Amino acid sequence: MNLGPAAHPRGRRAEPPAREALETVTPPNTPAPAPAPAPSPDPDPDPGSASTPPGRAGERVLRIPGPLMSDPEYRVILSLVVRLASWRMADRAHPRVRRWGVPVLCVVLGLPPALDTSDGPGVPVALALAAAFAVPLLWRERAPLLVFAVTTAVLTVSFPLDTVTGSATAWVVALYQVGRREPPRRLAGAVVVALVWILGWAFFARSGHQLEQITRPDVVTLLTVLLLWACAGLGLASRLVNAALTALEKERDQQARLAAAQERARVSREMHDILGHTLAVVVGLADGAAALTRTDPGRGADTLRVIADSGRDALGELRRLLAVIGEDDMPRDEAPLAPQPGLADLDALMERVRGACPTATLHTEGDLTALSQGLQLAVYRIVQEALTNSLKYAGTDTTVGVSVTADAHLVRVVVEDTGPPHAAGTDRRGDGSGSGGRGVVGMRQRAALYEGSVSAGPNTRGGWTVRARLRTTPPTGTTARTPKESPA
Repeated sequence: MNLGPAAHPRGRRAEPPAREALETVTPPNTPAPAPAPAPSPDPDPDPGSASTPPGRAGERVLRIPGPLMSDPEYRVILSLVVRLASWRMADRAHPRVRRWGVPVLCVVLGLPPALDTSDGPGVPVALALAAAFAVPLLWRERAPLLVFAVTTAVLTVSFPLDTVTGSATAWVVALYQVGRREPPRRLAGAVVVALVWILGWAFFARSGHQLEQITRPDVVTLLTVLLLWACAGLGLASRLVNAALTALEKERDQQARLAAAQERARVSREMHDILGHTLAVVVGLADGAAALTRTDPGRGADTLRVIADSGRDALGELRRLLAVIGEDDMPRDEAPLAPQPGLADLDALMERVRGACPTATLHTEGDLTALSQGLQLAVYRIVQEALTNSLKYAGTDTTVGVSVTADAHLVRVVVEDTGPPHAAGTDRRGDGSGSGGRGVVGMRQRAALYEGSVSAGPNTRGGWTVRARLRTTPPTGTTARTPKESPA
């Protein structure tokens, strides 16, 4: 097999377009086009043909090795390089196919020289060289620079044996892996080695391996050099893409962990509000029922029924919450939907509180039902938590007043109690920072969703006051989250 076609008399060659070389993969056994009788824009004459177009008188016709664009095998190599870039060399679903497929493909591409018994080294030698090229590729990802050095050495040995063309695929793959996995300094060294080798190949004729005198640039050699640069660049680009994708995957995992933590905090806050309020009411009612059973058994029985109703309501809310997060035994598709509590449910909330604290009062002002569902839930939970704290710390003998007012811009909530009668002026709830529990922290988190604030502290009546301010409209450019309906 000749290394290159004859040069055009005018110093130019009519090459097939580069796009055709990329898109058209010609099998190795496909016959080459017939030689052209005269210079024309048609494809080159058959590289293996004995006749070549004559040059002008006195001009030497130089045959340069490297039939890149006209040799069918190199079309296969060029197409393989392009496809390697698109595959990203990361078929993670089938790692064995990826590991063994490339070496096997290199052996297959190295077989044509073995079948050429006319001027080739012979089938056993060619097969041995093809295997020497392919076997190191099994370690191309672990030691790409070493694999490139081994394939370069084998390529140098195969040069005088006329098997360079069919076995260079492994060299291209090794250089690609160097660009993909090694730092830029080592990649630059590998590219320099490749350039020195290919230029040395271009300077030696296949016939006698004598140094030829180059009188003009050779297009085929230039394209070969560009192929090596493109191969190294594709490997480097693939490494950069892999690094970027790895960073994106880490960021995605971090965002998923943050979202899971936020969801756990939200569920914990909801469970605290539901169970904390209900248990405070149940404890207060149970204490009252224990005293009434001796003096007024009828009222004691009514109080026990209120306790049972409060427990059932809390169990229902807890079950709805667990169904939303997928922890309940009830299938989601079979669970009926029920809305979250809103400001219309404040009366029912106060009725339950009055069962334990008869002096609890509620005052509302403004159109509360016109507020968004999310805002109503936030206000409801703030009132519920403040009442829970009053019952827990001030007891059932305190006086609790709830005030909720709304206008076009703000919702104002005030929950105030008079404290325990036997310990007026004392404080057992800290400074309102929420450091001792989740209550105040949860109220502030809910208010922050609507650019609001919550303050809590002792009042002049010896009790405790909770004040909250929330915007009635979400901030400009944002949308406040509205709780979804939950399965009942």
